[in-house]
Amino acid sequence: MFATIRRRSRKARMRNELGQSVDHFKRAASIAASETSATVAPKINAARERVQPAASAARDAASQSWDSALAALTAASDNVRQVGKTTRKATRKELKAERKQARKLQKKAEKAVGRKKSRAGRLAGWALVGTAVGVGAAYVARRRREAQWDEYEPATSSRTGADDAAFEPVEPTAYTTANGTVTEQSKSKQEPR
Repeated sequence: MFATIRRRSRKARMRNELGQSVDHFKRAASIAASETSATVAPKINAARERVQPAASAARDAASQSWDSALAALTAASDNVRQVGKTTRKATRKELKAERKQARKLQKKAEKAVGRKKSRAGRLAGWALVGTAVGVGAAYVARRRREAQWDEYEPATSSRTGADDAAFEPVEPTAYTTANGTVTEQSKSKQEPR
């Protein structure tokens, strides 16, 4: 029983101390606030008095310019809307007239040409053109192949100025035999004719 009484008394003391701490904190905060307001309030009021006329003038100018800008934009958007409607109508009419004119011109061109070319005639024309292009391409390819081999062709005397005989092997004038060296003259003496 004494233990429970002690516990209750401890709790009551702690609550009492906590309450006092909160009261001290409240008093300290109110003192700090009053001291701060006493030193800062005059400075804030003076700054507000200096800035307020300029701020109100700026606010008035901004609201006036906003109103005028809004009025100008509204008028411009109305003008654009009206111009868009009239332009759309005009362009539709113009497009229709241009299409009609194009059809008339096409009919006149068809009459001037007479009857239309047949499909077979067009195909024959394209076949002739294709054949001509193919023959020309084959001729060019042949000329190119021949030009590649020209450098390997034997040179003619008119190009180089040298005789082909200069490049042929020469018969020796002396022969070596088992008996010794024999010249061309001595060989002809030894052989009967």
